[in-house]
Amino acid sequence: MTDRRLEALLDEVSRPYRGATRLAMLCAACAAIAGILLLGLAGWFITGAALAGAAGIAAVQAFNYLLPSAAIRLLAIGRTVTRYGERLYGHKAALSALALFRIRLFETLIAKPIANVERGAGDLAALLLEDVAALEDRFVRAPGDVAALVGTATALALAMPAGPMAMYALAAIVVAVLVLTRLLARRWLPARALRIQQDIAALKQLFVEYAAASPEIAAYALGRSVETQLLERAAGLDAKRTAFARAEAVLAAIVTGAGGLAMAAMLGLSTAALPITLLAALAAAGAIETLGASVRSSGREAVIAAGLARLAALVSTPPMSGVPGPLLAGDQIRITGNNQMATLKRGDRLSITGRSGSGKTSLLEYLAGQRTTGGNVEIDGHSIAHLPPDTRRALFGFSPQNAQMLAGTIADNLRIARIGLTDEALWQALEVACLADDVRALPEGLATWVGDGGIRLSGGQRKRLSLARALLADRPWLLLDEPSEGLDPQTEARMRTNLDEWLNETGAGLVLVTHRTAMLSLADQHLALPG
Repeated sequence: MTDRRLEALLDEVSRPYRGATRLAMLCAACAAIAGILLLGLAGWFITGAALAGAAGIAAVQAFNYLLPSAAIRLLAIGRTVTRYGERLYGHKAALSALALFRIRLFETLIAKPIANVERGAGDLAALLLEDVAALEDRFVRAPGDVAALVGTATALALAMPAGPMAMYALAAIVVAVLVLTRLLARRWLPARALRIQQDIAALKQLFVEYAAASPEIAAYALGRSVETQLLERAAGLDAKRTAFARAEAVLAAIVTGAGGLAMAAMLGLSTAALPITLLAALAAAGAIETLGASVRSSGREAVIAAGLARLAALVSTPPMSGVPGPLLAGDQIRITGNNQMATLKRGDRLSITGRSGSGKTSLLEYLAGQRTTGGNVEIDGHSIAHLPPDTRRALFGFSPQNAQMLAGTIADNLRIARIGLTDEALWQALEVACLADDVRALPEGLATWVGDGGIRLSGGQRKRLSLARALLADRPWLLLDEPSEGLDPQTEARMRTNLDEWLNETGAGLVLVTHRTAMLSLADQHLALPG
């Protein structure tokens, strides 16, 4: 069962496109009517023309072929146009709603505690892509169901002139097809479809992990082993897809056989003339055909349900705690705990040291609004536990230990810090971070593509790019987690001097986590975490 918040979110994103959905349903109904009338009228016309020809020249001259032929052409064109309209408006509504849903889902994702949304790239891609894409069937399914309902009603209406027994037989066959195919589809397809979806997600995750470890794979000559493992996984996926396709083929054969049975029932039970009988028979076959799309969608129900369950779990996770509070200037920060206290005024500089695992990084993430716990901290007299994440993020420019990079250019990664940054501002920040010379040496400069996760940059370059981004955020406080890790002593000394000058010019405060002696000299206060 889906979460109410997820249902409300789906309703919100689909509301602007309900007009397009209604048009798609109307077009689907018209296409179904036109298709069945076309089959029935064509059968009646061919049979009538044949009987007129067999009856002699007088019957041929009396037979009006202009109106039926014109109607057949009109119905053929109408079916084509309305089917196109169904596809156009149905997919416009579905794809537009899903695009908006992804935006809302991403907004929901970033509002959650970081510990609740930390996941592999493949898992996150499956959530934002596969699970959301599976919802497309939920949106485009309605026109197909309408077409099946209207098509069946039209065929039953056309079967009435063939006699009550013929009409009852058609109704019984339609019900039997729906019941039988639904039962078989729910027995055969959901588990297979779900396993296929899970295997696809697992294979993508495996590709992501191996791609990230490609240097190590090459260094240890593991390429053949990795290739074998991927091929085995892919072969297993292909086998499951084949089994799923066979099950779908059986269902399709049942629908096709039911169409033939419906035609035979019309021919055997009709009490009307031969042209009317053939009209009813072909209309019955057309009605059974409209049920095919509804039957095929049954195999996606489990995938949709599983995707909805994962999305509901994400949406139902409460956002980071905090009530709306006043805009704070960040004039004073007080950190207490373990019989230690540090009171900082804006412009002060604090260094934090401690053993690995003592909570240094967690404290910085807590200050930056990325964690719900991390210590006893007050900002301007307000407990940080009661401040919303947005309030905290507005006070701190954060350069984490493991900086994340967008798969874009250097400029793209810098400009997410603040709206309206000029190239001159980017270069100034790069100078302070001791990265300007490296970027100038690149052929495309700021337009250099950094690759997925910044893979085309070295670890030290990613660190300095993250530092430049934190500087560009122009916050009252700067949070730095091991900013000089991996740098040579000369570059580290230059970075220390540049940061000292930048802090003096801007009046920003500093909270620094480092184990490097040169960087510790930036601070005028020190806090040692036990552990």
